[in-house]
Amino acid sequence: MRRVLIVGATSPLARYMAHGFAHRGDTLFLAARDTEELERVACDVRVRFGATVHTGRFDAAAIEEHEAFWQEVVRSLGGVDGVVWVAGTMEGLEEAFRQPQAVRRLIEVNLTGAASLLTLAACYFEEQGRGFIAGVSSVAGDRGRGQNYPYGAAKGGFSLFLQGLRNRLSKRGVQVTTIKPGFIDTRMTWGRDKLPFLASPQRVAKESVQAVLKGKDVAYVPAVWGLVMLVIRSIPERIFKKMSI
Repeated sequence: MRRVLIVGATSPLARYMAHGFAHRGDTLFLAARDTEELERVACDVRVRFGATVHTGRFDAAAIEEHEAFWQEVVRSLGGVDGVVWVAGTMEGLEEAFRQPQAVRRLIEVNLTGAASLLTLAACYFEEQGRGFIAGVSSVAGDRGRGQNYPYGAAKGGFSLFLQGLRNRLSKRGVQVTTIKPGFIDTRMTWGRDKLPFLASPQRVAKESVQAVLKGKDVAYVPAVWGLVMLVIRSIPERIFKKMSI
């Protein structure tokens, strides 16, 4: 039994990841901005799995509140064994092509907020000499694309942050897993036609939890995205900039 914090717990992916950990008998602390929805998610996990579930409000952009939040998590759980970062947003992507504040918001939520909280977790686990961190990034961070580069830049930075954290913490027995989903069938992708390899949040969550349990460094989910992104990264820039992918 482990004590696991899941951040961004009201998203479909995070809910099913919570199911995966709760099924194993883990104690959870679920965090998100929407406290009403958060309580509904927590109640469902408690009833479905008989799990012990704590909750707390968390705003990725409110960095000044992160240290107090982390201390609350440690007190509530009596210690922490793992952190799963699922929080993220694509809201305001269209505005981010023209508006600096929209770009800032995307980066604050998807990169800066994540780096802030996970720095606190990293120091805690480093001193503890064990633990795990799992960060949900995205295949969008593997290469800059004209259609989503503000979001992709934030996710790319997050992936690099996790890679460096993994290098630092591996020497202290702490596991860091980078999870890179492709397209997930949620409201973020609703109405977009012909998305390749569209996967359900249940499938992505199951494979993500398995990646954490197996101690993987990087996991593309579904795995086919690893091959897809290998091809996309290998396309020369002079050709890639003429493509609309």
